[in-house]
Amino acid sequence: MKTIKWAAVGAAMFATATVATAGQTFDAVKEKGFVQCGVSTGLAGFSNPDSQGNWTGLDVDMCRAVAAAMFGDASAFKVTPLTPVQRFTALQSGEIDVLTRNTTQTLTRDTTLGLTGAGVNFYDGQGIMVKKDLGVTSAKQLDGAAICVQPGTTTELNLADYFRSQNMEFQPVVVEKLDETVRAFTAGRCDAFTTDKSQLASVRTTLPNPDAYVILPETLSKEPLGPMVRQGDQEWFNLVRWSLFAMIEAEEYGITSQNVDDMLKSTDPNVQRILGVTPGMGKNLGVGDQWAYNIVKQIGNYGESFERNVGKDSPMGLDRGLNATWRDGGLMYGWPIR
Repeated sequence: MKTIKWAAVGAAMFATATVATAGQTFDAVKEKGFVQCGVSTGLAGFSNPDSQGNWTGLDVDMCRAVAAAMFGDASAFKVTPLTPVQRFTALQSGEIDVLTRNTTQTLTRDTTLGLTGAGVNFYDGQGIMVKKDLGVTSAKQLDGAAICVQPGTTTELNLADYFRSQNMEFQPVVVEKLDETVRAFTAGRCDAFTTDKSQLASVRTTLPNPDAYVILPETLSKEPLGPMVRQGDQEWFNLVRWSLFAMIEAEEYGITSQNVDDMLKSTDPNVQRILGVTPGMGKNLGVGDQWAYNIVKQIGNYGESFERNVGKDSPMGLDRGLNATWRDGGLMYGWPIR
């Protein structure tokens, strides 16, 4: 009965949120002068505050890109740290304008929450991490294991699916906040910890002895992570989506934060449209024609953001893999700005 009651309350909140906010976000953001983004509560490489409280990461760069496109100022943003349980309600209610938090885009989330994905800024897959001294080299050796997992995530569902498909059993240890989940794992409350592989790699860099932990080779799922917005506000959806595509397109055409001013002189019509030398693209989005120029100048292209936050120039040191451009064998494929 309790589950049914909460479902009814959630449905009512959803209905109220969509009626109150549909079609209004673009104008509301413009009026207040900044973008309010929902981010993870602290995930190195994706959204994490430094000692001065300045937030950085791949997902924060996504937020900054929207601010740069809208206002010409990548610093015109604020963040709201959210747990997996809190994130969708915060977006539905209007507490945040966009969810730039490592969130998997699925059919259910696109069709039942009043929300919609605006693109993928990181292709990932779920993994499992164990302590090296456990002596486990495969997830198939974890029959009967206790596994730490966060609630309200696709991770929780994928874990059950995987063990069921392998005819194995497990004992879930459910902890809502990431830092508490990690503490439970390192303290030995569970044998393994499961989440997206990028998140496992991020967590491992923060542990006192990273080499004492192993990410097992199995990939349990597909996790296309990216920003989400409320349904019914096409103008805002377009701005968020094309802010991401601008970063991807800029990388494909060799436009970087270092050479973007020189690229204004390019005779390539694609580059001219991206950077606003040829007018019209900004008007179509409701912003100035230098919207993409501002993104690249202040933040960089997608590759620069990736390498700085999670790639070779970061403590995580992740390979581009699926997040390379399509020309380099990856899945990153920006739609044409024309």
